[in-house]
Amino acid sequence: MYVYSKFARPLFGIAAIAMLLLSATLARAVDFLDGDLQLHGFFSLTLVNTSNNNFFGPSDDQISNEFSEVGVNASWRLTPDVQLSGQLLSHRAGGTDDGQVRLDYGLLDWTTASSEDGRSGVRVGRIKTAYGLYNKTRDVPFTRPSIILPQSIYFERTRNLTVSADGAEIYLERYDEAGSLSASFALGQPQTNSESATVALVGVNPPGHLDAKLAPDFQVLYEGQGGKYRLGFTALHVDLRYKPGYADRLGAGRFRLTPLIFSAQYNAENWSLTGEYASRRISVKDFGPFFYNGDALGESYYLQATYRLAPKWEALLRYDVYYADKGDRNGEDFAAATRMPGFTRYAKDWTAGVRFDVTPQFMLRAEVHQVDGTGFLAVQDNPNPQDLHRYWDSFMLLGSFRF
Repeated sequence: MYVYSKFARPLFGIAAIAMLLLSATLARAVDFLDGDLQLHGFFSLTLVNTSNNNFFGPSDDQISNEFSEVGVNASWRLTPDVQLSGQLLSHRAGGTDDGQVRLDYGLLDWTTASSEDGRSGVRVGRIKTAYGLYNKTRDVPFTRPSIILPQSIYFERTRNLTVSADGAEIYLERYDEAGSLSASFALGQPQTNSESATVALVGVNPPGHLDAKLAPDFQVLYEGQGGKYRLGFTALHVDLRYKPGYADRLGAGRFRLTPLIFSAQYNAENWSLTGEYASRRISVKDFGPFFYNGDALGESYYLQATYRLAPKWEALLRYDVYYADKGDRNGEDFAAATRMPGFTRYAKDWTAGVRFDVTPQFMLRAEVHQVDGTGFLAVQDNPNPQDLHRYWDSFMLLGSFRF
């Protein structure tokens, strides 16, 4: 295992950030209008070091501080049945995101029916995409089980395509003694107006751009015994068209992606066990001879355990697996067709981590990853695939504050 001795000095940087954040005057959520208007926020900074390859900036044998998140969100209950909510977010993630402030979500939530047995309603605006167990809350570090979510399911390099969409969502919730059941169906326009979304799919410096059709998104979740058991199913369909630019080597290609995600979680008093499995049908067509066209069935899964060591301490262990093509798991066919390394088509990630809640508002996390394959690395941070290494380790240290 790679030795991360260079993290001694950055530890003092995290400590300094902690002192500044803890001395801030906003130590809790800000409430107005007798609680009908609430304001929350968070800030996090993650230091990343890798033994090979780059992850969230230039991290290979050095320390990258190019993974940070700053967000401010507000909710305003206009009537008992109508609420406005939104969040401004700055998300910096190496070459995939420059930290520009943007609207993460902004919506009107109208509860059309409500009773002791449940409720139903509609949301309109920029809506968080229902995608597995964690996507709707992935931007707030305190709600994630680890510094980064399992990359086999929640890709950072294509984050903007699945984090939220502009459209409408209808939802239904039912409660009884057996548990609670919730279902939602959304139809929205994915966010394709960023360079990172295009680069992740067609490569560095593309002269063209992506357009997307309205994407349907369906999810059903069941919780039993007050959240002790959680079962879920998600189905999403994304249809993207590439519009070639001037002197473009690529044709007017089409990406179609249909992931099906099965989720399960068991929560005991001091420990939790979570697993998710995704099957992704992928179709890539009409890009011409200079691109890897074809159909594939991708496969991803992870198994994750967390254990509360003490009231302020929590440990994490996870095994995370990603295959771009279930029929070509080791990437041999891809390598023969493209002369690119086969290990760019998969990743197997062992993760161990620890969380320490210094105060209810301030959290520290440390995380070690040992990875075989580079399937989830961003091309912006690693522009030459021939320079990639199959085996690599990473160490991450996060400090996060919320109010």
